[in-house]
Amino acid sequence: MANLEIDLFLCRTDNFGVLIHDPVSGATASIDAPEELPILGALKRRGWTLTHILTTHHHPDHVEANLALKTRYDATIIGPENEASKIPGIDMTIGDGGDFEFAGHKVHVFETPGHTAGHICFHFPDDKLLFSADTLFALGCGRLFEGTPAQMWNSLQKLMALPDDTVVYFGHEYTLSNARFAVTVDPDNEALKSRAAGIEALRAKGGFTAPTTLGLEKTTNPFLRPHDAGIRAHLGMNGATDAEVFAEIRKRKDNF
Repeated sequence: MANLEIDLFLCRTDNFGVLIHDPVSGATASIDAPEELPILGALKRRGWTLTHILTTHHHPDHVEANLALKTRYDATIIGPENEASKIPGIDMTIGDGGDFEFAGHKVHVFETPGHTAGHICFHFPDDKLLFSADTLFALGCGRLFEGTPAQMWNSLQKLMALPDDTVVYFGHEYTLSNARFAVTVDPDNEALKSRAAGIEALRAKGGFTAPTTLGLEKTTNPFLRPHDAGIRAHLGMNGATDAEVFAEIRKRKDNF
């Protein structure tokens, strides 16, 4: 089985557009559909024809181009079972623990409520790829619009169980802000401070911070580290549960 080819580009202001392409079959999927013109531009530049849209959640900045792309390419839209009524043009729904194939590549779905009530992430286990959209960001996690901190923490634990070498593509270029916040709650983490400095330099040159790896996030992303003694001591929460520490970190980020 050939490796999937991936094209990453910006849509809207800070959304990442992602195309995945199987060179054997020619199948091409867009991970969400934030904006039509940048997606069309990427398809034209690569000479690919869109066959699928893999939708993670219902927010307009992730489904805006669904119907336009479906009309143009007759693309199949696969999306979250628990948000089906909110996904324009959806053809196939899938829930937590569901599996399907994209051009012979196994895809496993995690339902990750928190950012929205029915958000899903797409994991390609054989390709070591995770498309986490607005659940897990580089050095961050999604704002809790429809779920609770406990739900989001549970969702993140599902993703944390994946191998460290899993390559993670996420939904937004928020990493510079996330890095500046992260050092305020985990100030003694040398790996984090080094990464934050690198992100400052990368973004100053206009570089993208996606993708990341799960292993890197486990060592530097405070939202995945509520168990860490240094973070707990800094927050004055030594006796708290992991879910309580996570909730405090999320609250502080909301007000950062």
